Amino acid sequence: MAARASSSGTISFGLVSIPVKLYPATRPKAVHFNMLHEKDHARLKQQYVCSVCGEVVGRDETVRGYEYARGQYVVMSEDELKALEQQSDRSIEIEEFLPIEQVDPLYFERSQLLGPDKGGQKAYRLLNEAMLLSGRVAIGRFATRGRRQLVLIRPLQRGLVLHGLYYADELRSFDDIEFGEAVELRKGEVDLATQLIEQLTSDRFEPKKYEDTYRQAVLEAIDRKVAGEE
Repeated sequence: MAARASSSGTISFGLVSIPVKLYPATRPKAVHFNMLHEKDHARLKQQYVCSVCGEVVGRDETVRGYEYARGQYVVMSEDELKALEQQSDRSIEIEEFLPIEQVDPLYFERSQLLGPDKGGQKAYRLLNEAMLLSGRVAIGRFATRGRRQLVLIRPLQRGLVLHGLYYADELRSFDDIEFGEAVELRKGEVDLATQLIEQLTSDRFEPKKYEDTYRQAVLEAIDRKVAGEE
């Protein structure tokens, strides 16, 4: 089945403007279960319950609060938050080009495929070809959902991929990690570890070699239960 575009946008840099469509880049296949009442197997509904009075609260009775100190909140109305949103014209403004090696994978948040929209086929293909030849990816801002998201565009085969990026202050540092006591490595230990790595080294990543055996086992068990088997 052909992928369906989730939205559209425009890539722009200099005097160049390329209309594009955005498509989901992945199809997660994790097995999801619903929570049921053990007695009659009816599906359960979630409710909001006040932690102070124990009253069940309807969604129309909720407000947004930011916890600025333990147990203390400042309330922001929907109108106040709306006023802070930036223009969401779905433009993707490229700010610089650089080698992909300069971007640590830690910054990658989520991915989408970019396809050319009507009238943008030639400019799209030209950008793809130029980026492949130059060995560069693009860093820019995507104006969507009231904010300007940091993004990376990279060429892949005959198309372009859009990666959402985390901002620098969203990443944790190893300064936050406890390493325990210092250890001393002997040369023989390092040589042995290096040999083990070389024995398992491949020239390229082949994702089709790997399968989700847990998901397969769960689905097979579900099929047996549906068929009346234990």
